[in-house]
Amino acid sequence: MSTNQRKERPDPSKNDELIDIELHKEEWREGLPKPQPDREGRLDLLETPRNDEATYLDKIGFPGRLPFTRGVYESMYSGQLWTMRQYAGYATPSETNRRYHKLLETGQTGLSVAFDLPTQMGYDSDQPEAEGEVGRVGVSIDGLWDMDELMANIDLTKVSTSMTINATAAILLGMYAGIASLRNQSAADLSGTVQNDILKEYVSRGTFIFPPKHSLRLTVDLMEYCLDTLPKWNPISVSGYHMREAGATAAQELGFTFGHAMAYADAAAKGGLDLRRLIPRFSFFFGVHNNFLEEVSKFRAGRRLWARLVKDRLGIDDASSRRMRFHAQTCGSTLTAQQPLNNCSRTTLQGLAAVLGGTQSLHVNAHDEALGLPSEAGVEFALRAQQIIAYESGVCATIDPLAGSYAVEKLTDRIEEEALEAMDLVDSNGGPVEAASSGFTASRIADSAYETQRSIERSEQVVVGVNRFVTDSEPHFPPFSPPGDTEFHQKGKLDIKKRERDTEKVRDKLSLLEDTASGTGNICEAIASCCLDGATVGEISDKLRKVFGRHNTTRGIT
Repeated sequence: MSTNQRKERPDPSKNDELIDIELHKEEWREGLPKPQPDREGRLDLLETPRNDEATYLDKIGFPGRLPFTRGVYESMYSGQLWTMRQYAGYATPSETNRRYHKLLETGQTGLSVAFDLPTQMGYDSDQPEAEGEVGRVGVSIDGLWDMDELMANIDLTKVSTSMTINATAAILLGMYAGIASLRNQSAADLSGTVQNDILKEYVSRGTFIFPPKHSLRLTVDLMEYCLDTLPKWNPISVSGYHMREAGATAAQELGFTFGHAMAYADAAAKGGLDLRRLIPRFSFFFGVHNNFLEEVSKFRAGRRLWARLVKDRLGIDDASSRRMRFHAQTCGSTLTAQQPLNNCSRTTLQGLAAVLGGTQSLHVNAHDEALGLPSEAGVEFALRAQQIIAYESGVCATIDPLAGSYAVEKLTDRIEEEALEAMDLVDSNGGPVEAASSGFTASRIADSAYETQRSIERSEQVVVGVNRFVTDSEPHFPPFSPPGDTEFHQKGKLDIKKRERDTEKVRDKLSLLEDTASGTGNICEAIASCCLDGATVGEISDKLRKVFGRHNTTRGIT
C-alpha cells in the first residue's frame, strides 16, 4: 500500500488493533465550516477530525455551538483573551484600592473583591463579633463610604468587578450601585458578578446567616433586582470552587454545583422570574487542581452537561441559556507551606489547564499564599504567569487544541457521567436545598477529603516537598499581614460617619426594610435605599436577623 492511500477504518470495538490513517486537509465533511485564516494568514486555527464519526457533532461539535464542549464562543482566545481577574482585598478600603491600581497598572483586566469575615457575616467593625477579624482575610466594608474609598479613581463603567460575597451579597451590591449613582454613573452600565451562592455556604464554607428558606428569598430578590436595574450584571456565580477546596472530587464539584444551580432556577421560577431572561446571566466558578488532563476534561464535561440540563430540566432550548460561562481559580488547598516556590509550578500548570479548558476569567494564586495573605510581589508574579500563558505559550492560537485527544474525550465522558450520578444522589436525599441544610452534601465531600488525605499519608498520592523529595533547608518567606491598626482605623471612621449621617432618616429606612422583609416586596430595593442613606452592613443585617432568625446548625449530618 502506498503512503498516499488510506487504510481501512479500524473497528472501534477491536481496540487491540493499531492502524494508521492518513488524514488530509481536503477531506472535510461536507457542510462543516473550514478554519478561517487568522490575522497572520494562518489556516490551522481550528483543528477537527476529518472523518464521519456520527457522534462527533452531538458530543463534541464546534466552538461556540451546541453542545459547547469545545468552548462557548466560536473564536475563543483567538478573538479575545480571558479576563485576568486576581482576587484581592485586605485591611482598609484605601489599602486595597492601592493594590487594585497596582494590579491594573501591571495588566490585570478585571477586579475581584475579597471581603473580611465580619463583612461576609453581616457585622460592623465595632461589633463584638468582629473583634480580631477586621481586615484580616479581606477588605473591611462598613458603609457606602468604604465602598467609595475602595473604588476611588476607578471608572465603574469601564471595569468589570466580581464580588465574592453571599449572605450579605445584596448589601454589598447595593453599596456598589449606590456609589455609581453618587458619581452620576448609570447602574445599567455596570458590569460584573456577585457570587450570591448561599447553598454552598451550608455545604463547605459556613458564612451563612439565615435559614435556607430566607436565604433563597434573598438570592431570588437579588436576581430580580439585577434583571430590572443592572442588566449587564451576573446576579449569581454558582460556585464549585469552595466545595473542591473542601475535598470534593472533580465530578462531585460539577454535580453538586449544577444541583445548586437547578435549585436556584426552580426558586426563581416560583418567584415569578422569567428564566429565559435569567439563565443567560448565570455564571459559574470552579477550582483547578493539579491533575492536568482531568481538569481540562472537567470544564469540557461541565459545558456539555449544563447545555443538557438546561434543555432537559428547565425546558429551555435557547443556545444563549445553555452556555456555561465560568471563572476559574487555582486551588489554595493544593499549595504547600513547604518549599513554597514549588507552588509557582503548580499554579502555572493549573492556570494552563483552565485556559485549555476554556475559562472566561482566571485567578492564579500567589506562591506564598499557603503562608498567609499573598504579598504584593507574589500577586504580581501570579499575574505574570497568566500573561506568559496568554502571550508566550502559543496555546491561544488554536481553539480547543486538546479536542480529539483519546484521553481527554474519554475523561470528558467519564466526568460527565459521574457528575450526573452525584446530582442523582443528592436528588434522592431530599434535593439540593435539603441536602445542603441537613449536612448530607457536606458529608459526601468530607468522605472524599478523607480518602484524599489518607492517600497522601500513605504516599500513594505524591505531594512534592511534603511526602517525597523533602529537603531540610527551606527558603524563608516572611508572611504578609495587614497593618495592625486596621481595626482601630475602621472603628474610628465608622464612629465619625455615624455621627455625620441623618440618624432619623436611617432609622426610617431600616424600619421600611424590616417591613419589606416581613412581607413580600423586593428586599434588595429596600436594602439599596438603606445603603444610600448611610445604613451599615451590620445594621441592615441585624434587621434581617430580627425577621429571619439564624440558621440552626444542630440538625446533624446523615
